[in-house]
Formats: sequence, C-alpha cells, structure tokens
Amino acid sequence: MSDEAAPGSVEIHHGDNLAVVAGFADASFTLIYLDPPFNTGRLQTKSIETARSRVTSPSESDAAASEAAESAVLAGAADATGLSSGTSASVPGDFRRGFHGREYERITGDLRAYDDRFDDYWGFLEPRLIEAWRLLADDGTLYVHLDYREAHYAKVLMDALFGRDKFLNELIWAYDYGAKTRKRWPTKHDTILVYVKDPARYWFDSDAVDREPYMAPGLVTPEKAERGKLPTDVWWHTIVPTTGREKTGYPTQKPEGILRRIVQASSRRGDRVLDFFAGSGTTGAVASALGRHAVLVDANPEAVAVMTARMPHAVVAGA
Repeated sequence: MSDEAAPGSVEIHHGDNLAVVAGFADASFTLIYLDPPFNTGRLQTKSIETARSRVTSPSESDAAASEAAESAVLAGAADATGLSSGTSASVPGDFRRGFHGREYERITGDLRAYDDRFDDYWGFLEPRLIEAWRLLADDGTLYVHLDYREAHYAKVLMDALFGRDKFLNELIWAYDYGAKTRKRWPTKHDTILVYVKDPARYWFDSDAVDREPYMAPGLVTPEKAERGKLPTDVWWHTIVPTTGREKTGYPTQKPEGILRRIVQASSRRGDRVLDFFAGSGTTGAVASALGRHAVLVDANPEAVAVMTARMPHAVVAGA
C-alpha cells in the first residue's frame, strides 16, 4: 500500500499553544516538531509566560532539590508540568545529567549577562519546551527549528533541561535565495536541534528517508548513483517556491521536503505527530500524506484558515 493510499487524520486546535497542549496526555506523540518564532530583535507580540528550573547535583538532598524549581505559567499548563504558583517541585531526575549537575539557574544567569533580550524570548519558549518533553513518547524525537540568533542559546539550555545524552543531532538546512549582504558572510541556513526522549529506544528509520543525488556521481557505481545517497546532517533544499502547488502564501511556510525527511525518519505509519507552532500546516500535510496522525496548534486565525483550506479532511477541534 502506498503512503498516499491511506492518509492519516489531522486535528487542528485554534488557541494559545501552552494552554491547548496542557490537556494532552503524557508521552502521547512519537514525533514533535517545533518551529517557534525567531527572535529577530523585534519586540515579541505574544504574552510572556516564564518557567524557571534548576538542574540539581546528584549529591544534593531531595529536600533541597524539591525547592529548586519554581514556575509561573498559564492556568492549566501548570498542572500539566507539575509546577504551579505557590508550589515547588523538583525537575525530573533524568534532567540532572545536563552539564554533570551544573545548576540551571547559573546557566540562565550567564546567558542574561550576554544578551538582555534573552529573558523575553526564553521566557516564552522554555515552558513550551517543557511541555513538549512531557508529551514525547519514550521512543520519541523532538525537532526544534531555529535560526542563528537563538540556536546557540537553545542548545545550551536544552542540554541543561533534557540532558546532554538526549541530544542526537544538529541539522543544518542550507538554502540560497533572497538578498545577500556584502558586509559579512550571507546568512543562508537554519538550524534544527534534535533530541530523543530515550537514547536507547528512539525510532529512526534511515531506509525510509528520501535519498539525495551524489554530488560526484562518477565516483560511485551506476547502481549507487541511480539510488542516491543517504542525507547527512547538512540538508541543501530550496525554500518554498514562489509558484506551484505547495505555496500557500503564509509568510513562515517551510518546504514539504524538509518535513518529509523528518517525518519519514522519526515516525511510523499510524504514529502521532505534534506541531504546536503549526503556521501553514506543512507538518500536518506531510504527516497525513505519509499515514501519520497529526495534531496542529496555532493561535493565529489566518493560520487556521490556511490549514483548513490546505487539508480539507482536517477536523478543527471545538468547531
């Protein structure tokens, strides 16, 4: 049976993603892809919810550890993370391996000293990463799509939150489109950080991934040249073409080829896939076409309109 023969379901939620995902069950998604708004230095228009955590040393007492994490998040999301105003809770034990017990508060303090915009952006993103980790199945994989402004902050903090042993890959999506400065090396790539819930159990199927042409096909056998090569951690792929079937007109739309590779490698037919910065719905369109069940969340009514037009079989939750 082909992938197109049995499309998976698509469920769209319109609302603030932190509040929406708070109602989802623990460990209920094999693949989570997040494409949060990039921190370009412009004022974020979204409200800020903060979550403060601390990675404790294994030598510290449980009593001290239980007082080390405090959080202020949206009502409802607090219950899902186990943190609420007026209460204290320890960060789950598997977070403690980040930086060999280095205190998380120290890390965030160091980053604040380097960039005073850090608090606003990370105050928005951190509680959403905590929720994504809660929702990720034991064999699941989390992909976080960022640009050069935030990728270095995110890598340090996600190592501290999840543990450095949970880091799988740094993917570079390279493209060549748009204006180019002559004052520095033109920036033409995004970074996708990949973390796995359990390094011993995560699902990864390289045989299912679309292959790439060899850059020097004459150096391999004709059979290999015809089959193509497995992608590495650097992906050369154009942005969404300005014309053609794929274009929706949504400003932050990502190309289907990038999401197809992620979905093929890190999920199976029938698995559940979550994207709670869904935008134009590329994750859902690709996952459904490959026989996965997609759950999409976005607060922008324009995004919901684009997604429902793009995927007529989608169900809008609460509609």
